[in-house]
Amino acid sequence: MEVISSVQFIPAKDFETVKTGYLDVINNTPGIEKYARWSYGKHPTDDMLRSYIDNGEMYILIENGRTAGMAAIVMCQDQDYEVIQWTESLMNDEVATLHLLAVCPEFQGRALGGFILDQAIELVGRNGKKTLRLDVLESNLPAQHMYEKSGFLYRGKQCLYAENTGWTNFLYYEKPLNERKT
Repeated sequence: MEVISSVQFIPAKDFETVKTGYLDVINNTPGIEKYARWSYGKHPTDDMLRSYIDNGEMYILIENGRTAGMAAIVMCQDQDYEVIQWTESLMNDEVATLHLLAVCPEFQGRALGGFILDQAIELVGRNGKKTLRLDVLESNLPAQHMYEKSGFLYRGKQCLYAENTGWTNFLYYEKPLNERKT
């Protein structure tokens, strides 16, 4: 594994940088159609990315001046999350959720996804949240493995409709922050 050199995990300000990163992931990641099943314009959309950027929820990982990855970190949870049997029953504003975690193809295979997760956990903790939650397609085995390796706990699944997948199973994971590594 290559050592992570000069990296920054910072709020994204530029829509074109974020869009280009996701297009790179979608167009050049082997197995994307099987695992994440992203299709630009359906998921993610321009409006989705702009909303995350405008709300200060989109972050990019910069390595040596180049975009290496992206993720949206929202400081609350959606209603879809309320039906899951979580470790602890929390108010929506006590929870943060992670969406659209991606590592650009040129940077894949170097544990940068785990690095982004660590940065997200740190950010969420600094914002006083009690847990970080996320959902992932049941077909996305590599992402599930990464989440579990990072200490996320599987908490349940539900079948939902998404524009890019149709009806499919989503798995839900969480990382209670009181269990953070010190």
